[in-house]
Amino acid sequence: MVKVSFNSALAQKEAGKKEDEEGKEAGSLGQVLIVPADGKDPEAVVPVRQRRAWCWCWCMCFGLAFMLAVVILGGAYLYRYFSHQESGVYFCGIKYIEDGLTLTEPDAGVPAPRYQIIEENIQILEEEDVEFISVPIPEFADSDPADIVHDFQRRLTAYLDLSLDKCYVIPLNTSVVMPPKNFLELLINIKAGTYLPQSYLIHEQMIVTDRIENVDQLGFFIYRLCRDKETYKLQRKEAPRGIHKREVSNCRKIRHFENRFAVETLICEQ
Repeated sequence: MVKVSFNSALAQKEAGKKEDEEGKEAGSLGQVLIVPADGKDPEAVVPVRQRRAWCWCWCMCFGLAFMLAVVILGGAYLYRYFSHQESGVYFCGIKYIEDGLTLTEPDAGVPAPRYQIIEENIQILEEEDVEFISVPIPEFADSDPADIVHDFQRRLTAYLDLSLDKCYVIPLNTSVVMPPKNFLELLINIKAGTYLPQSYLIHEQMIVTDRIENVDQLGFFIYRLCRDKETYKLQRKEAPRGIHKREVSNCRKIRHFENRFAVETLICEQ
């Protein structure tokens, strides 16, 4: 009879190899998987780590897109704001006489009329149909310094009385305010010295009515002028001749020009 025997060392080595292979298989299956409840194949399920990586990537993309949109919109707003600050500003003046006097040829027997002068900083945006007027503190006249915006697209005029730090808004009076294109031509002529205006003064009276709470509804340019200011509506009133001082004791005067004549705007509290 033939007796078959196995080498114990060889058997132990083979057993060790089998354990290593089983350990590797167990390690490869040690990754946590999301097993669906409907019994689908677990190999078709995305691992948790990979799913988290995709979520983080999408969140980062959305965050970068949002930040880019904010930068673009903010840059456009700042460009629009600062591009209108000092470009094309004219410093001009106009001579005028008061009390309805007419301009005549000088006569030796008649004293020459006394002229007043209004000087302004003027900026005109033709594409936007907007006029900006800044009236500095006058040297002799008893009127207030003011910033004025005439918005032809919104058909509104806004006065910022710098002495009171209050804003007043009224519908645009196109019979007094010259359109931007025509006004710009007038300013170019004044600057070139071809047209030196000697004009007259007209009067207009406004009555303060309701307060405006939301100035952002008045357009970009008037909002920029009147934001963080007390803002009121104005109503135009026919100014009677020979106003007594007691009637205008609660009124403020702004003298300006945006035409070939000067305008005295009287803003009165009720």
